[in-house]
Amino acid sequence: MKKNALVFLLFTAVFLSLIYVQSGCQSHEKKEMTNEEMIERGKYLVTAGGCNDCHSPKVFGQMGPMIDSTKLLSGHPAGSPMAEIDTSMVAPGKWYLASADLTAWVGPWGISYTANLTPDEATGIGTWTDEVFIKAIRTGKHMGVGRPILPPMPYDQYAKLKDEDLKSMFAYLKSLPPLPNKVPDPVPPNMLGSMHRKSKKM
Repeated sequence: MKKNALVFLLFTAVFLSLIYVQSGCQSHEKKEMTNEEMIERGKYLVTAGGCNDCHSPKVFGQMGPMIDSTKLLSGHPAGSPMAEIDTSMVAPGKWYLASADLTAWVGPWGISYTANLTPDEATGIGTWTDEVFIKAIRTGKHMGVGRPILPPMPYDQYAKLKDEDLKSMFAYLKSLPPLPNKVPDPVPPNMLGSMHRKSKKM
């Protein structure tokens, strides 16, 4: 009888110890964020990361360029004319050029236009998933499988963020109003000369 009682007490002690350890582990586990919390954190990361600096068109006031809140993160405005390009300024080893509102960039890589990051399905990231977004950042390729993401996009720096941070950023981007804006395709460097001549004629 005493032996059975001892076994029972030992079993109970081990069982309670396991429950205590398990509950302790669970208490230290990170609480999963709600969608609203992810959006709020994503907004913070996108803002602090300077995404608006290039991906949002600007309006010009007395103090200079300011982010156009009506076109937030919609990328380079479709149909926006490019200024005359001096190709001698964008040779390897020299400085690059930017459009007035920093949504288009010219360098030895050609011309890159900042992407529409709003959830518009036809012209933005509306059809993307968070997996596609993360893969694009991690690989430096459009949608993770396409053409290389061009300068000055610092994807290699954003690639150092944790998956949960990138998922939060994506959740915020998906919460924005979808803005239709077909950003031009990149221009390869061998086309810069012809664009320069074309702009001089206009």
